[in-house]
Amino acid sequence: MSLGERLRGRGRGRGGRSYTEGMATAIKLVEPAGNEFLAELEKKSNRANHFFRTMANRPDVLKNFVPFYGAIMGPGPVERRIKELVYLTVSYANECAYCTAAHTASGRKAGITEEEMIALRTEQDHGFTAPERAAIQYARELTQTADADDTRDTLYEHFNDEQIVEITLVAALANFTNRFNNGLSLQPEP
Repeated sequence: MSLGERLRGRGRGRGGRSYTEGMATAIKLVEPAGNEFLAELEKKSNRANHFFRTMANRPDVLKNFVPFYGAIMGPGPVERRIKELVYLTVSYANECAYCTAAHTASGRKAGITEEEMIALRTEQDHGFTAPERAAIQYARELTQTADADDTRDTLYEHFNDEQIVEITLVAALANFTNRFNNGLSLQPEP
């Protein structure tokens, strides 16, 4: 069966279910019963996760991605709020519905208000602190140009080398997940 047929919904997965039924992508979602690592991830979060189920098509990648993501987004030299501001900035710039939905929830937990999320989405950065603004503008430029020549130096006014590397890693990670999700048309779970 061709990709075109799968995209038009004619492809059938196990049990006669369309690959595209209930989701926008034609890529098969791996069932947790067929992947122990995936099953444990979903058990911990107590919900299905299309991102993980899609990435589980490459089980070794999923096993390595989860600790990599945790090493970047977990505790580190940059406060959680700034990490979430950077992730959301990138996700808004890339129009990634999946990551925006996921990081809207985690952003709220990090203290980002609805008004601040609107400001990020509309590129109205004036209400943020100077360090937050520097990180936001750097993440946005890095996403748009892949070099951030105009905003990188401002980071040094507020952050040390270790923190700048971490901010860059957060922006790069967000760009990776945005492109994975957008490239495969993954949408947030209902």
